Amino acid sequence: MKAFVTMMAGYNAWANTRLYAAVETLSEAQYFEDRGAFFGSLHGTLNHILVGDHIWMHRFTGDGPLPAQLDTVLHDTLTALRAAREAEDARIIAYTNGLSEADLRHTFTYTPVTSPEPVTQPLAPALAHLFNHQTHHRGQAHGMLSQLSVDPPSLDLIRYQRERGVGMG
Repeated sequence: MKAFVTMMAGYNAWANTRLYAAVETLSEAQYFEDRGAFFGSLHGTLNHILVGDHIWMHRFTGDGPLPAQLDTVLHDTLTALRAAREAEDARIIAYTNGLSEADLRHTFTYTPVTSPEPVTQPLAPALAHLFNHQTHHRGQAHGMLSQLSVDPPSLDLIRYQRERGVGMG
């Protein structure tokens, strides 16, 4: 499981870098325009991904920002959001690199943003959710880029694995 979570942390950073590079080709109007996605615009969607990461990393580590709402706008500009994204990706990589197999089996307890009832679960499945959540919303952003006639980058995990030589053996 350790190899899986470290691979996924690297994959998410790689995919985020590729996605942000494509988003940076847009005009400001295109970036902020409501596209009918769950969080409206590319800006809202990218902010939400970072919000989710902050929430989960706070649950895992007890450190870092803890947004109160899932639609919190953390940064008003793409430049600031990208810098924060890169910092959070580095934090996730460092965190997963420091985990042991035993750590991944331990449980932790947290209170969801959407419910007052505490939840206890093993760490490994919660990390899988963190990575899946990013992938889900990056897919929405990818679709919005397609609507704008931007050639969205490949974000396939297998491409990352082949490029980086991870998860192939």
